[in-house]
Amino acid sequence: SERGERDLLGSIKQYKNIKILYLHAREIIERLGDNSLDVGFSGFDLYKESEINNQKKINVVKKSHEPELIMDCEIEVFNSENGKKELVSANLTILPLINEENEGRTDSQNQFLGTLLMFEDISSEKRMKSTMSRYMDPGIANQLLEEGADIMGGLDTTATLLFSDLRSFTNITESLGAQGTVKLLNEYFEIMVECITEQGGMLDKFIGDAIMAAFGLPIKHEDDEDRGVKAGINMIKRLWEWNDIRNKEGKPPLDMGLGLNTDKIVAGNIGSQKRMDYTMIGDGVNLAARLESACKQYSARILISDYTFKKLKGTYRIRYIDDVVVKGKNEPIGVHEVLDYHNDKTFPNLMDVVNHFNEGRKHYKSGSFEQAISSFKECLKSNSQDNLSKTYIERCNLLLEEKPTDWNGVWVMKSK
Repeated sequence: SERGERDLLGSIKQYKNIKILYLHAREIIERLGDNSLDVGFSGFDLYKESEINNQKKINVVKKSHEPELIMDCEIEVFNSENGKKELVSANLTILPLINEENEGRTDSQNQFLGTLLMFEDISSEKRMKSTMSRYMDPGIANQLLEEGADIMGGLDTTATLLFSDLRSFTNITESLGAQGTVKLLNEYFEIMVECITEQGGMLDKFIGDAIMAAFGLPIKHEDDEDRGVKAGINMIKRLWEWNDIRNKEGKPPLDMGLGLNTDKIVAGNIGSQKRMDYTMIGDGVNLAARLESACKQYSARILISDYTFKKLKGTYRIRYIDDVVVKGKNEPIGVHEVLDYHNDKTFPNLMDVVNHFNEGRKHYKSGSFEQAISSFKECLKSNSQDNLSKTYIERCNLLLEEKPTDWNGVWVMKSK
């Protein structure tokens, strides 16, 4: 059939799961006649920025008689089924055609016959990679695609969840306006997401100025709990580094809190037919969010559950701060504060404070509130800015007044 008004070489037809590019001999001969097939793939309408590189590769094959591979070319082709042009992402292999049996040929001295172009359509894989890269490091997305894993369907698994939230953000944004707020959040998220992805974590979503992420999804590691804690430590450290820059620019500092929990969750594409969102649900997710919120009550920046703490393989500066019954639950959960982002300037005499605090907690749990107050006061002698010790002194004074008869050392949270 005649090519008519089409300016593209060949057309694509679907056969079962295979797309076939049909070429007509007349078209090829015409293109070879004016050398346009060899120069820049004009018949395939490759984009201009890749045209020069592709031609160089062909010339290399012509001279070396060795195959070349060009990854991720973009080609515009004609789809005969819908009569429209389509942009196809493809891997292009350029193969030399060699005549190895030349008996009887008058031109036997020239064994090179030409080049063969093989296109592998990778459009669907590229779209999937683009989607997955929104949630995780592109390297992890590549690994999943190579292994053929399906993470979009429902998955019942164990992961370490991380929630973070900026403190007093509403007050800061009141003076920024809409554009200033968006700019600030974009800069902040850029820093935070890098901390998460460099530890192999998966970004789940942004919720206003909050971040929800997971470690152990979609690829598990033996140290996912450690990866989550390290990411949290780095998030605080880099926020402080950014605050130094903001301070020099006359801008107010930012502060944040993080909560981490390790538990069973359900992950997958959840939503309606019109809009789906890859996310995680379950009690383990809720607890991580509650711990993030509890940072305010405990004057902390990183709180982790006992479930996460017990699975840590590394050594960290951590203090066991409370046994808590969170709102909506009946069983107490151990809560720990991670302090590794501190230095001697931001938290002087840290280990002395931790030792006195542990001693105070023992007295507190046993109901010896006066002795507990003495230990917490020792904490304040080592670091007068340890607000958690101040909180415990207030709590012990309250308990001395109430004189509970059924004291078990567990604090009940009455708010989320």
